[in-house]
Amino acid sequence: PTAGGLYHWASLLGGRFLGWITAWFNLIGLITVLAAINVGTYLFLLGAIAPAIGVNTAALTPATPTAYSILVQTLIVGSITLSQAIFNHLGIRLTSKLTDFSGYLILASALGLTIVLLVFAPHLNFSRLWTFTNYSGKAGGGTWPHTGNLVYLFLLGLLLPAYTVTGFDASAHTAEETIDAARSIPRGMIHSVVWSGLFGWLMLSAVILAVPNMNQAAAQGGNAFFWIMDHVVPPTLKLPLYIAIAIAQYLCGLATVTSASRMVFAFSRDGGLPGSRYLRKVSHSFRTPMVAIWAVALLSVAFTIYAPVYTTIAAVCVIFLYISYLLPIVAGLFAWRRSWTVMGPFDVGMLYPVVAVLAIIGAAVLLFVGVQPPNNQALTVTIGVLVLTTVIWFGFERNRFQGPPISREQIAARAALIASEERAIAGSGD
Repeated sequence: PTAGGLYHWASLLGGRFLGWITAWFNLIGLITVLAAINVGTYLFLLGAIAPAIGVNTAALTPATPTAYSILVQTLIVGSITLSQAIFNHLGIRLTSKLTDFSGYLILASALGLTIVLLVFAPHLNFSRLWTFTNYSGKAGGGTWPHTGNLVYLFLLGLLLPAYTVTGFDASAHTAEETIDAARSIPRGMIHSVVWSGLFGWLMLSAVILAVPNMNQAAAQGGNAFFWIMDHVVPPTLKLPLYIAIAIAQYLCGLATVTSASRMVFAFSRDGGLPGSRYLRKVSHSFRTPMVAIWAVALLSVAFTIYAPVYTTIAAVCVIFLYISYLLPIVAGLFAWRRSWTVMGPFDVGMLYPVVAVLAIIGAAVLLFVGVQPPNNQALTVTIGVLVLTTVIWFGFERNRFQGPPISREQIAARAALIASEERAIAGSGD
């Protein structure tokens, strides 16, 4: 296993072009998901902390972004991203400890929030969990355009849950720094999805059950969660929960910088990006891909300036991440039992084609959802990236990019290169 993750798998299964385009889309998805996480953290702080300290957020969260709101958002999101990049630059050990801590914090805060909401709920009407009501348009605070089609509205509602169930490939990007990666990486990916999905569902169920009045809560739109907390949870419990959630979001962004920078490093090591010779540099003092870390940080902040609306950023990252997840799965489905006959130690056997087809259908639905109003800008971004991808591939990379090492000779040469770089790093400093 290498730090390339999806990129390496797609190259093995579908050739260098599929590998390159997978890496390209995955990288764009990781950069935009970092932007979404940090903008989400900023908006959460506005909704949770700002009112408690007397800050009026009306000018900071207008219906249509203004120059002032974008400036403040950029400054705060930039500061958050800067600190995450510094932590990553200072070494994988510190980052790993913080990331490990975040796992426990997320679990504890999710459980704490769930229990508090259930305990202090005015009443528990469990029929809400299987009751469907149309809260589009004005009834839902303008979150989604009005529609009379409940199936379509349900599909639109999948967007943000899908955004939270991304980044499960993060462990693959640190494969070269992981013991027994061929087994522990797949287990880590599956556990992250299963446990986050289970506890996320329980937490959201608790939120719905705790709502004092569904119609009034829905009318709050994007402020519904804070409205519910204000009406249900005592202040002495609310603030500690807010702080824990904010820290968890920050650490999620920290882990995303790690994942994205390793993706840039692996891709650049194979010459897949403009400026690869610089992007693949490793700090001898901290043993981290320093240029890749700062490139990811800068690009993510820049994207928030171009597309400052949170749901649009989330839609873009879902589109590109799920395209990158989809490509090696499609390639694997065609290669399974043909050119791909030797399985790794983590093997689902005859279930593979079933799982692959279900994954393809699910990803296709999410791609459709991601470009629906009010996230029309996501479609513009997607088309623009596809055009840019075509230009870069045919103009630069088609003749230059050779792909990751696949043959035994190439793998042996790469292993020797990594070993020599390790010796050089161990014996010198920046």
